[in-house]
Amino acid sequence: MTAPSGSAVADLLGLVALGELLAFERMAGDARLAPDLRRRAALGEMAVAEITNYRRLADRLTALGVPPEAAMEPYVEALQAYHDSTEPRDWAEAVTKAYVGDAITDDFLREIAGALDEPDRQLVRDVLHESRYAEFAAAEIRLAIEADPRVAHRLSMWARRLVGEALSQAGRVAAADRGALTALVAQGERLDVQVLFRQLTAAHTARMATAGLNN
Repeated sequence: MTAPSGSAVADLLGLVALGELLAFERMAGDARLAPDLRRRAALGEMAVAEITNYRRLADRLTALGVPPEAAMEPYVEALQAYHDSTEPRDWAEAVTKAYVGDAITDDFLREIAGALDEPDRQLVRDVLHESRYAEFAAAEIRLAIEADPRVAHRLSMWARRLVGEALSQAGRVAAADRGALTALVAQGERLDVQVLFRQLTAAHTARMATAGLNN
Protein backbone atom coordinates (compact mmCIF):
# COMPACT_ATOMS: atom_id res chain seq x y z
CA MET A 1 0.00 0.00 0.00
CA THR A 2 1.42 3.38 -0.95
CA ALA A 3 1.87 6.03 1.70
CA PRO A 4 -1.09 8.42 1.98
CA SER A 5 -0.56 11.92 0.61
CA GLY A 6 0.00 14.83 2.96
CA SER A 7 -3.32 16.27 1.80
CA ALA A 8 -5.15 13.07 2.73
CA VAL A 9 -3.58 13.05 6.19
CA ALA A 10 -4.47 16.71 6.74
CA ASP A 11 -8.05 16.14 5.54
CA LEU A 12 -8.62 13.25 7.92
CA LEU A 13 -7.00 15.07 10.85
CA GLY A 14 -9.12 18.12 10.02
CA LEU A 15 -12.30 16.06 9.98
CA VAL A 16 -11.50 14.41 13.31
CA ALA A 17 -10.41 17.72 14.85
CA LEU A 18 -13.70 19.35 13.90
CA GLY A 19 -15.57 16.40 15.38
CA GLU A 20 -13.70 16.85 18.66
CA LEU A 21 -14.36 20.60 18.71
CA LEU A 22 -18.08 20.12 18.10
CA ALA A 23 -18.20 17.32 20.69
CA PHE A 24 -16.74 19.72 23.25
CA GLU A 25 -19.35 22.36 22.45
CA ARG A 26 -22.19 19.83 22.54
CA MET A 27 -21.14 18.18 25.81
CA ALA A 28 -20.72 21.54 27.52
CA GLY A 29 -24.24 22.46 26.40
CA ASP A 30 -25.78 19.07 27.17
CA ALA A 31 -24.40 19.23 30.71
CA ARG A 32 -27.22 21.68 31.46
CA LEU A 33 -29.70 18.86 30.79
CA ALA A 34 -28.14 16.69 33.52
CA PRO A 35 -30.57 15.82 36.33
CA ASP A 36 -28.02 16.48 39.09
CA LEU A 37 -24.65 18.06 39.75
CA ARG A 38 -22.76 14.75 39.74
CA ARG A 39 -23.81 14.02 36.18
CA ARG A 40 -23.32 17.64 35.17
CA ALA A 41 -19.75 17.55 36.47
CA ALA A 42 -19.07 14.19 34.78
CA LEU A 43 -20.13 15.52 31.41
CA GLY A 44 -18.15 18.71 31.99
CA GLU A 45 -15.01 16.66 32.62
CA MET A 46 -15.59 14.72 29.41
CA ALA A 47 -16.00 17.99 27.51
CA VAL A 48 -12.57 19.02 28.78
CA ALA A 49 -11.14 15.75 27.41
CA GLU A 50 -12.65 16.55 23.99
CA ILE A 51 -11.05 20.00 23.79
CA THR A 52 -7.74 18.45 24.89
CA ASN A 53 -8.06 15.99 22.00
CA TYR A 54 -8.81 18.83 19.63
CA ARG A 55 -5.65 20.62 20.76
CA ARG A 56 -3.53 17.54 20.03
CA LEU A 57 -4.92 17.32 16.50
CA ALA A 58 -4.58 21.06 15.90
CA ASP A 59 -0.95 20.94 17.05
CA ARG A 60 -0.23 18.05 14.70
CA LEU A 61 -1.80 19.89 11.76
CA THR A 62 0.28 22.95 12.58
CA ALA A 63 3.41 20.78 12.68
CA LEU A 64 2.48 19.52 9.20
CA GLY A 65 2.26 23.11 7.98
CA VAL A 66 -1.54 23.12 7.69
CA PRO A 67 -3.63 25.74 9.55
CA PRO A 68 -6.19 23.75 11.62
CA GLU A 69 -9.06 26.00 10.52
CA ALA A 70 -8.22 25.37 6.86
CA ALA A 71 -8.26 21.59 7.39
CA MET A 72 -11.60 21.73 9.23
CA GLU A 73 -13.45 24.27 7.08
CA PRO A 74 -14.65 21.92 4.27
CA TYR A 75 -16.55 19.79 6.80
CA VAL A 76 -18.15 22.47 8.97
CA GLU A 77 -21.46 22.63 7.09
CA ALA A 78 -21.90 18.86 6.97
CA LEU A 79 -21.10 18.16 10.61
CA GLN A 80 -22.99 21.17 11.90
CA ALA A 81 -26.05 20.09 9.90
CA TYR A 82 -25.96 16.70 11.62
CA HIS A 83 -25.87 18.21 15.09
CA ASP A 84 -28.51 20.81 14.27
CA SER A 85 -30.87 18.08 13.03
CA THR A 86 -30.34 15.87 16.09
CA GLU A 87 -30.73 18.30 18.96
CA PRO A 88 -31.66 16.25 22.08
CA ARG A 89 -34.76 17.24 24.01
CA ASP A 90 -33.69 15.82 27.37
CA TRP A 91 -30.88 14.10 29.24
CA ALA A 92 -31.78 10.59 28.05
CA GLU A 93 -31.70 11.68 24.40
CA ALA A 94 -28.40 13.52 24.97
CA VAL A 95 -26.59 10.46 26.32
CA THR A 96 -28.17 8.24 23.64
CA LYS A 97 -26.86 10.58 20.95
CA ALA A 98 -23.37 10.36 22.43
CA TYR A 99 -23.57 6.60 22.85
CA VAL A 100 -25.04 5.68 19.46
CA GLY A 101 -24.33 8.52 17.04
CA ASP A 102 -20.78 9.30 18.09
CA ALA A 103 -19.79 5.66 18.43
CA ILE A 104 -20.70 4.57 14.91
CA THR A 105 -18.79 7.57 13.51
CA ASP A 106 -15.79 6.72 15.68
CA ASP A 107 -15.85 3.10 14.52
CA PHE A 108 -15.71 4.25 10.91
CA LEU A 109 -12.93 6.79 11.45
CA ARG A 110 -10.92 4.28 13.46
CA GLU A 111 -10.91 1.94 10.47
CA ILE A 112 -9.98 4.69 8.00
CA ALA A 113 -7.08 5.65 10.28
CA GLY A 114 -5.59 2.24 9.58
CA ALA A 115 -4.47 3.58 6.19
CA LEU A 116 -2.34 6.27 7.84
CA ASP A 117 1.31 6.00 8.75
CA GLU A 118 2.53 6.56 12.29
CA PRO A 119 2.31 8.74 14.30
CA ASP A 120 -0.93 9.93 12.73
CA ARG A 121 -2.62 6.52 12.84
CA GLN A 122 -2.17 6.25 16.58
CA LEU A 123 -3.08 9.89 17.16
CA VAL A 124 -6.48 9.46 15.51
CA ARG A 125 -7.15 6.25 17.40
CA ASP A 126 -6.07 7.84 20.68
CA VAL A 127 -8.43 10.80 20.44
CA LEU A 128 -11.55 8.91 19.43
CA HIS A 129 -14.01 8.60 22.28
CA GLU A 130 -12.67 6.54 25.10
CA SER A 131 -14.58 3.67 26.68
CA ARG A 132 -15.40 5.46 29.94
CA TYR A 133 -17.72 7.84 28.11
CA ALA A 134 -19.51 4.98 26.36
CA GLU A 135 -19.84 3.15 29.67
CA PHE A 136 -21.19 6.28 31.37
CA ALA A 137 -23.73 6.88 28.60
CA ALA A 138 -24.88 3.24 28.51
CA ALA A 139 -25.35 3.24 32.29
CA GLU A 140 -27.44 6.42 32.08
CA ILE A 141 -29.64 4.90 29.36
CA ARG A 142 -30.21 1.77 31.44
CA LEU A 143 -31.11 3.88 34.48
CA ALA A 144 -33.65 5.84 32.45
CA ILE A 145 -35.24 2.61 31.23
CA GLU A 146 -35.32 1.13 34.74
CA ALA A 147 -37.09 4.26 35.99
CA ASP A 148 -39.64 4.08 33.16
CA PRO A 149 -39.60 1.03 30.83
CA ARG A 150 -41.63 2.96 28.25
CA VAL A 151 -38.55 5.11 27.63
CA ALA A 152 -36.87 2.17 25.87
CA HIS A 153 -39.14 2.49 22.83
CA ARG A 154 -38.66 6.25 22.55
CA LEU A 155 -34.89 5.99 22.85
CA SER A 156 -34.74 3.08 20.39
CA MET A 157 -36.60 5.19 17.83
CA TRP A 158 -34.29 8.11 18.58
CA ALA A 159 -31.25 5.86 18.07
CA ARG A 160 -32.57 4.75 14.67
CA ARG A 161 -32.99 8.37 13.67
CA LEU A 162 -29.45 9.15 14.81
CA VAL A 163 -28.03 6.34 12.68
CA GLY A 164 -30.01 7.55 9.67
CA GLU A 165 -28.77 11.10 10.17
CA ALA A 166 -25.20 9.83 10.66
CA LEU A 167 -25.39 8.05 7.30
CA SER A 168 -26.70 11.22 5.70
CA GLN A 169 -23.85 13.08 7.36
CA ALA A 170 -21.38 10.68 5.76
CA GLY A 171 -22.86 11.56 2.38
CA ARG A 172 -22.49 15.26 3.10
CA VAL A 173 -18.89 14.77 4.20
CA ALA A 174 -18.14 12.87 0.99
CA ALA A 175 -19.68 15.68 -1.02
CA ALA A 176 -17.62 18.27 0.87
CA ASP A 177 -14.39 16.29 0.55
CA ARG A 178 -11.74 17.68 -1.77
CA GLY A 179 -10.77 14.24 -3.01
CA ALA A 180 -7.77 13.39 -0.88
CA LEU A 181 -9.78 11.81 1.93
CA THR A 182 -11.82 9.75 -0.52
CA ALA A 183 -8.56 8.56 -2.08
CA LEU A 184 -7.29 7.61 1.38
CA VAL A 185 -10.31 5.39 1.96
CA ALA A 186 -9.98 3.85 -1.50
CA GLN A 187 -6.29 3.07 -1.12
CA GLY A 188 -6.78 1.20 2.14
CA GLU A 189 -6.23 -2.25 0.65
CA ARG A 190 -7.16 -3.87 3.92
CA LEU A 191 -10.48 -2.04 3.99
CA ASP A 192 -13.20 -4.12 2.34
CA VAL A 193 -16.25 -1.85 2.35
CA GLN A 194 -18.78 -4.69 2.64
CA VAL A 195 -16.84 -6.27 5.50
CA LEU A 196 -16.53 -2.88 7.18
CA PHE A 197 -20.27 -2.28 6.88
CA ARG A 198 -20.99 -5.66 8.48
CA GLN A 199 -18.56 -4.87 11.29
CA LEU A 200 -20.12 -1.47 11.90
CA THR A 201 -23.61 -2.98 11.90
CA ALA A 202 -22.62 -5.77 14.29
CA ALA A 203 -20.94 -3.31 16.67
CA HIS A 204 -24.00 -1.05 16.58
CA THR A 205 -26.37 -3.97 17.29
CA ALA A 206 -24.25 -5.09 20.25
CA ARG A 207 -24.08 -1.53 21.54
CA MET A 208 -27.85 -1.16 21.43
CA ALA A 209 -28.37 -4.44 23.29
CA THR A 210 -25.85 -3.46 25.97
CA ALA A 211 -27.81 -0.30 26.71
CA GLY A 212 -31.16 -2.11 26.74
CA LEU A 213 -32.36 -0.66 23.42
CA ASN A 214 -34.06 -2.44 20.51
CA ASN A 215 -32.25 -2.41 17.17
